[in-house]
Amino acid sequence: MAHGHAHSLDDLDVGPPRRGLAATLAVVVGAISLVAVVAMVMLWPSASEVPRDANPLSGEGVTLVDATVTAVKPFDCGSGGVGPDNLPTVAGDCANVTAETDAGDASFVLDSARFQAGIDVGDDIEVIRIAPSGQEATFEFYDFQRTFPLLALAIAFAVLVVAVARWRGLFALVGIGVTLLALMQFILPALLAGRSALPVAIVGSTVIMTLVLYLAHGVSIRTTSALFGTYFGIVATALMGALATDWSSLTGIGSEDDRTLVATVPDLSMSGVVAATMVIAGLGVLNDVTVTQASAVWEMRALQPTANAAKLFTSAMRIGRDHIASSVYTLVFAYAGSAMTVLLLITAYSRPLGEMASTEELGQEIVRTLVGAIGLVLAVPVTTAIAVALAPAAKDEPEHAGGHRRATA
Repeated sequence: MAHGHAHSLDDLDVGPPRRGLAATLAVVVGAISLVAVVAMVMLWPSASEVPRDANPLSGEGVTLVDATVTAVKPFDCGSGGVGPDNLPTVAGDCANVTAETDAGDASFVLDSARFQAGIDVGDDIEVIRIAPSGQEATFEFYDFQRTFPLLALAIAFAVLVVAVARWRGLFALVGIGVTLLALMQFILPALLAGRSALPVAIVGSTVIMTLVLYLAHGVSIRTTSALFGTYFGIVATALMGALATDWSSLTGIGSEDDRTLVATVPDLSMSGVVAATMVIAGLGVLNDVTVTQASAVWEMRALQPTANAAKLFTSAMRIGRDHIASSVYTLVFAYAGSAMTVLLLITAYSRPLGEMASTEELGQEIVRTLVGAIGLVLAVPVTTAIAVALAPAAKDEPEHAGGHRRATA
C-alpha cells in the first residue's frame, strides 16, 4: 500500500537509522563546541577587569521614585525654537508638573520638548528625588512607568508562542533566555574589558547558535546541517565585517551615546565593536535562512526519493532564492524602522541622501545591513550544499510503476 508524505519535518529521517553518520557529526559538533567553550573561558573577564562607571542615580541622597501626575500647568519659558549655538530646539511652552509620591508631593519643571511630547494628569511616571544631607529635596522628571505594559506584552508573546508552536515554542523561549544570558554575562563584559571584539562575537555567537538551534529544532542530522551553515555564516560575516569596517573607515563614534561610552571605557575599540555588532545583528535572519534551507532539502528528499544530488540542490535553491529576497527586505525594513528618527531628520533638513549616507551614524547602519545581507546570501547555497550532502541518499528507481510512491527521507 502506498504511503503519503504527511509526516512532520522532524520525522523525515525514516528508514534505516544512520547511526554512523550521526556519531561522526556528533564528534565534529562536539569538537567545535569544545573549542568555543575553551575560547569563551579564556576570553571571559574577571569582575575587576570590567570597567564600572558611577551610576548617575547612585549618588548620595539621589533616589528614583514612582509618582502619579496630579497637575500640569503650562507656562511661557521663552523657548523660541533656537537654542545655544543656533541649534534648533522645540518651540512652545514648558510646564510646572506636580506629582504624588509615597513620601508626598513632588514638583518639577518639564522642558518644552518633554511637554510637547505629552504628559497628562493621571500618568504614572518616575521622578529623580535629590535630597542632599541637610537640604530640601528637589525633583526631576525621569521617565514614564512602563513595567506593566512591557511585562504584559512579554507574557502575551510567550503564551502565543507556546500555544501555537507548543514544545518547539517553549524551547525557543528557553533559547531566548540562553541568548540574553550569553550577551549579558559574556559578550558585553568581555567587550568592556577590552577583549578583541571579533573573537568575542564569533565565540559567543557559536555557543549561542549551537544551543539555540538544538533547543528549538531538536537534535537531528537536519538540524546539524543547518548549524554547519550557520557556522559558515558567522565566520563569513565576521571577516567581511572587519574588512568593511576598516575599508569604510568606520570609527564607531556616531552619536552622543558613543562618545559617552568611549569616555567611560577609554580602552574600548569602538571600530571593533561595530564589526562585532555586524555578526550579532545578523544572527536571527541567518538562523532563519539556514534552518529553512535544511528543512527544504529534507522535504525535497521526501517528495523526490529518487532525485540525484544535483536535482535536489536545484529544487531547494528555488526556495532559497525566494528566501534571500524576503530576508534582504527584512534587513532593510528593520533598519528603516529603527532609524526612522534619523531618516525623518534628514528629510526635514532637505540634505541629499547620498551626502548623509557617508556620515558615521548612517554609514554604520548601511555597512552593517550590507554585510549582514552578504553573509546570509552566501549562507544559502553553502547550507543547501551541506544539507544535500547529509540528507538521506537517493533511492534507486523502482522496477514497477506502482512501487515509486513509498515515502522516504
